[in-house]
Order: sequence, then C-alpha cells, then structure tokens
Amino acid sequence: MSYEKTFSKSSYMAGLQCLNYLWAKINRPDEIQEPDEATQYRFDQGHLVGELAKTHFPTGIDIPTEDFNENISKTQEYLKLKKPLFEAGILAGRLLSRVDILKPVDNKWDIIEVKASNKVKEEHYDDVAFQKHCCEKYGLKIRKCYLMHLNKEYVRKGEVDAKELFTKTEITDEVKKASKDIDKRISKMLRVIDSPKRPDVKIGSACFSPYECPFVDNCWKDLPLHNVFDLYYGGKRSASLFEKKIYAIKDIPAGFKLTEKQEIQKESIVSGKPHVGVKAIKNFLSALEYPLWFFDFETFSTAVPIFDKVHPWQNIPFQYSLHSVSKQGAKPKHQFFLAEGSEDPRLGLLKTLKKQLGDKGSILVWNKSFEIGILEELAEAHPSYRKWIKSVVSRIVDLITPFSKFDYYHPKQHGSASMKAVLPVLTDKDYSDMEIGGDTTGPKFLDIYFSDTEYSNKDTEHIRKEMLKYCELDTYGEILILDKLREKVK
Repeated sequence: MSYEKTFSKSSYMAGLQCLNYLWAKINRPDEIQEPDEATQYRFDQGHLVGELAKTHFPTGIDIPTEDFNENISKTQEYLKLKKPLFEAGILAGRLLSRVDILKPVDNKWDIIEVKASNKVKEEHYDDVAFQKHCCEKYGLKIRKCYLMHLNKEYVRKGEVDAKELFTKTEITDEVKKASKDIDKRISKMLRVIDSPKRPDVKIGSACFSPYECPFVDNCWKDLPLHNVFDLYYGGKRSASLFEKKIYAIKDIPAGFKLTEKQEIQKESIVSGKPHVGVKAIKNFLSALEYPLWFFDFETFSTAVPIFDKVHPWQNIPFQYSLHSVSKQGAKPKHQFFLAEGSEDPRLGLLKTLKKQLGDKGSILVWNKSFEIGILEELAEAHPSYRKWIKSVVSRIVDLITPFSKFDYYHPKQHGSASMKAVLPVLTDKDYSDMEIGGDTTGPKFLDIYFSDTEYSNKDTEHIRKEMLKYCELDTYGEILILDKLREKVK
C-alpha cells in the first residue's frame, strides 16, 4: 500500500497557515526551503525534551518511528496492552497522526502533546485537535487532552529534575473549540493536495504567523522593491493596501492614514533621500559621555538547562565584544571574551568584563533590553556582582534609538531599524561574508563544546575565529554608525 498522499498533522498545520504552502509541501517538496541551522537546532532541542517527558511514564512503551509500516502495525498491537504509548502512529483512512504520549484511562485515552516551549500557544490547540480527530476517526475514545511543556519557573540545581522541569496543562476545552468544522477544513485541504493545479492564495501577514512560511520567497518574489509589507509595523494597514491593489509604498494615496514613522518612510522612498531629524540626533549625541564603550553579548539557550541556576531557554552569555573610544576622533581599542570548554562561562565572563570595562562613560549597545536582561540575570546568578552590574546598567545608552524613532531613516532599511539594516546604508560594512552569525552563533558554540561531534583543533580554532569576527563587527559597526550620525548633523 502506498502512503504517498497520507495527510499528517504537519500538513494540517501547514494548510491552516497557507494552502499554497500545503500544496507545495505535498506536490513540490523540492521547492520548500530546508530548515536553516537555527531552526534545526530548535527541532533537536524538541527531541531532547520529548525524551525527558517519557520518564514521567515509566511503564510506557516506545514505538519505533524509523519504519512507517512498523510504527503503524506496532501501534495497533500495543493499543491492546492498555499502557502509555510513545509516538503511537494512528492511521485513519488517509489521516495520519503520531501522538507523543497516548495514556490509557479505563476504556478511554488521554492525549499528551509534548512541546519544548515555556507556555501554551494558540497554535497548539489546532495541533492537538488534529490528533484527537484522527484518533477518534480510528475508533479510540479520547477523554482529555493535555499539553506537557517546560516549566519556566524551574531552576536547575544539580541533576535535572524531570518532574519539576515540566508543567502539564489541560487544554480539552480549547481543543474542542479548535475542532469545530475540522472535517470541512480537512476535506478542503485534501482536495487541494489532490489537485494538479497550485491554489491561488493571497500573500499577507499570514505568511509570518504563527511561523514564517518556508515558501515565502517564492510567493513574494514579484512584489516591488519597496512594497507595502515593508511598512514599519504595517500590519492591517499593509494588508488593506494590498487588498486595494496598492503594492508599492510610493503609490499609497495621500489621504490614506499612516503613522508618523510610516509617513517618514514613504517620503524618504518618494524622494530617494534619507530622512535626517537633525535636532533629535544632536540631542542624542550631546547626552553621550566619554570615554565611550561599545558593547555586545552573544548567547546560547537550551530547552533543558545545562548549568545550575538556569531556567529553560534562558540566554547564557558566552562571548562579548567591547570597543572603547577615549575621546572624539581617538582610535578605538578592542577587547573581548570568548569562553572555552564546557564549564559554565558566566562567572569567567563577569570577572573579565569587570576588569576590561571602565567605571566612567556611556556604554552603547544596540537594543538595550536584551543586554540589560542578560546583565540582570547575571546579577541573579552571582549576587556579589549585583551592585557593580547595577552601575553598569545605569550607564547603558541604546544606539538604536535614533533609528527606531525614525530620527534617521534611509529607504534601503526597508522599514527595519536592525543593525543589519542600518550598517550597510551608513557605511561600507555588512555581514554578507560572515560564516557564523546571528542565530547560528550560540548553537555552533554548543556544538563544538557540548555535542558528540568531534572537531579537530584546527576546525575549532577556525570556528572561534569566525565567532570573534562576527561579534567584533557588531561593536565596531556601532562606532562607524555613530561617526556617520555625527557627519549627518554637522
């Protein structure tokens, strides 16, 4: 028997987001982008969480998943034993669901879906609704539905306590609501995947909710360069304009209501020139106190804490870059920290930072809420540094401010105030030649020191060199951006 056109939970979730994505997923899988390193890392973390969740059910039976037919047949066999089943494969007609944990209760079953998140999310209800529908169509009586997710209040102390690590939340009522008209939705999706013709689907905010669709590049490729979805926090406005067949920001009618920042964005695109709010930028610059410090953290996070005094998915700093400029026009000095080995890097990082960071002058960062959050968590883990960290936080200045407030805006930013958007429009620098960076830095650090992958000394040194290169550009780039702002308001 061929299961080529079976309809799985992942297909259902894809169809809820976009029927075009669903059609391509089944009929043109080669068109779908492979998961990037950061996404694959999240998947891998999910597998680890799933394995730990099984320890809550010591009599449970693990059903092999490598072979499709074996998974289905073993599930049919083990259902008779009335024991908790892990990865039970339920095939009801064309519908296929693999249930994380199927727990017997008298003559009924509970569905327990395991997620590596710190909370229940809206999309989880649809996820479990499909599983419930599939199980009931197969003939199982479902009593209750649960989501087993990470307990965000859990703090590791010694060995991981799997019982404390998880929280089990009943979502039976929410799943019942999500199940309304599920038969109709599935029938529609089946017609879509069986059709030789790709469905005509309108693009919009749904392309990024609840996740960014991996098919988005295909669907958006024909939009103009400065399209209405580039509008800063465009949301419903962008969708409304697109519905009216207004695709380019420059074509937005004069009477259409935009926010102040969106108006700046439109005017800048129409004129082809950057917007420069001279007075606001001068006020920002005048508040800076020398010596100036330019700072940036790199972090990793794991679903299951690997160190004491750590929550699930807590960001652990393992690297920073620190530039300093003693006075205006002076040559920048660079210092840094990059942990080595599998020890908790936080105390070593704090000791080094306290030595390198002077006690006077403004500390510039990009998007200060992140850096301040890391520093405050470091203070929780190492209270003896709390007073010093408080003094550091009081000196932090957010360099993103002139850009997030649109005191400076260049059309090539495409509605973004991120460092990666601003740096290339003000300077001749960008991140295009970086082997490592962004969301891949943390997972790569974990890979070389915490995984089973064996790296040669040469490979390890190369990776570390690339990490230093990336992080250094973050803070050197801040210096270049600040210098350019000064030039703009001379």
